[in-house]
Amino acid sequence: MTTVISPKQFSPVEDAEIIKKACQGWGTDEKAIISILGHRNLFQRRLVRLAFQEIYHQDLLQQLKCELSGDLERAISLWTLDPADRDAVLANEALHKSVVDYRVIIEIACSRSPEDLLAVKRAYKFRYKRSLEEDLASCTAGDLRKLLVGIISAYRYDGDEFDETLAHSEATILNHEIHGTGFHQEEVIRIVSTRSQAQVNATFNVYKDIFGRSITKAFPGGDYFSTLRIVIRCIRGPQTYFAKVLRAAINTAGTDEDGLSRVIITRAEKDLKEIKEIYLKRNSVSLDEAVGRDCSGDYKDFILTLLGADQS
Repeated sequence: MTTVISPKQFSPVEDAEIIKKACQGWGTDEKAIISILGHRNLFQRRLVRLAFQEIYHQDLLQQLKCELSGDLERAISLWTLDPADRDAVLANEALHKSVVDYRVIIEIACSRSPEDLLAVKRAYKFRYKRSLEEDLASCTAGDLRKLLVGIISAYRYDGDEFDETLAHSEATILNHEIHGTGFHQEEVIRIVSTRSQAQVNATFNVYKDIFGRSITKAFPGGDYFSTLRIVIRCIRGPQTYFAKVLRAAINTAGTDEDGLSRVIITRAEKDLKEIKEIYLKRNSVSLDEAVGRDCSGDYKDFILTLLGADQS
């Protein structure tokens, strides 16, 4: 969604100098910072950060943290990080909240590619000197621990092929597990934590065809099953899932800026265009308009820049 600047227009040295100038004097020129970083792709942001370090012997991220504040500082800092390092930070923050935010872990585990997930776990270990699985296991228990550690430990096949026979077999297994004498989690966890997105979708489609309803509607109530539903929805349709997260973030009292920033920043260079289309179709209002209505100030300007609103 961000503009890719041609080599003739893009100069990491000039960008670094503009950002440094924006941070000098009595006040910070937030709009100048937004105009630079909001229009630079991942590779360009890396070069700007490197140039800033070489010229001023300072980490650009530390400079931004000193000059900016609140939701804008958090959003721009996350945007400036490399994706794997960003996800590592998001995961660590989610695990250390007073109430662990399992959605963040699920999003990282279920919507990133297998190689991206490996990179996140490497970045987490490098940054925090512990494994992500280790920290996740320490703040969960029981079936919830099995489920979440299972999905974060997975290395799924990433292709489109699936086995129709296996889908029928595992749909039957799931029905037996759900409606048997006792709800056993092992097979459910095995399927959602090891099968590819294509295979999971095939299995759940077969389940609905055979048994007449979506598998998520077959689950009992409770926190564990609410988490399991989120896992399934994120695997089955990440773009639809993220559109729902954005709607909830915008419609909550006071706006959930953390949720809004997280989705837009992590999907901006992936599938944000499709997410915006789904959001518009389901809410009869564009995401740009919803953000413009519910957010304010420089934070709103930055998020709208990532959404491409200033390119319209």
